[in-house]
Amino acid sequence: MEATSIYHENLAYFLYSNNIKVCVANPARVRKFAAGISVLTKTDEVDAEVLVKYGELAPYNIWQPDSDQLRLLKQLILRRDAYTSELNREKNRLDQAYSNNTNSKLIEIIQLDIENINNRIQYLDKLIDETINDDISLKQDLCLLESIPAIGKRTALTLLTLFKGKSFTNAGQAAAFCGLVPLQRQSGSSIRGVSKISRSGSSKIRSKLYMAAVVAIRHNPHIKIVYDRLLRNGKAKMAALCAAMRKLIHIAFGVLKHQKPYNENLIGFAKIPC
Repeated sequence: MEATSIYHENLAYFLYSNNIKVCVANPARVRKFAAGISVLTKTDEVDAEVLVKYGELAPYNIWQPDSDQLRLLKQLILRRDAYTSELNREKNRLDQAYSNNTNSKLIEIIQLDIENINNRIQYLDKLIDETINDDISLKQDLCLLESIPAIGKRTALTLLTLFKGKSFTNAGQAAAFCGLVPLQRQSGSSIRGVSKISRSGSSKIRSKLYMAAVVAIRHNPHIKIVYDRLLRNGKAKMAALCAAMRKLIHIAFGVLKHQKPYNENLIGFAKIPC
């Protein structure tokens, strides 16, 4: 089946509970596969036939369900992110209201909305902390991720659900999943396009990694070295920043794989500080 945001999950869990093997395919890859076999029509019947062919010919992994705690954590984080976006919109409305000399009663309504959203976010933070504390593995892995300079709690939670929810065998797979792998355009001697990241993964993960990378190029020695070297070699700042994001993924994968906190000296790993 194709991944459809969260709408495929109930069917996937139902099939798994009935001992039926499930593959959840990336819809974009299925669409490209269809184009590759000259199927341009898109209907439910045609899509079903394409998925059958995709299952026969394309490599895929058997889907494994998240633990109950991890599934709950993902849902809580998703809801918090939604409230955060809503909060930003309301703050923008408040700024506009002040600048447009809006009626004070309307301003008061917006202020109450902001207060209510903040209260919901605080309650969700409490539920997230409780969920983490109820699972030793989640708690320790979150601690390891937060040991990386420039990785705050929000980014650490995003990375935690990413690595816990996917069976990556190496950091390169994780970077590719996030859409941070550079794609080259070259043909013969005449076509040499500028390399760009694939952007095939979650834009939400990339946005949080972007903010972390902006901090990391100033405060994380490993990231700063990579960033400065690329700038010296003539790379654009955005390309260097994408490389910094990719390096953060590699570091995060490493601390979780070895179950040791970040060590800037690269001489072993320090004792877990929590």
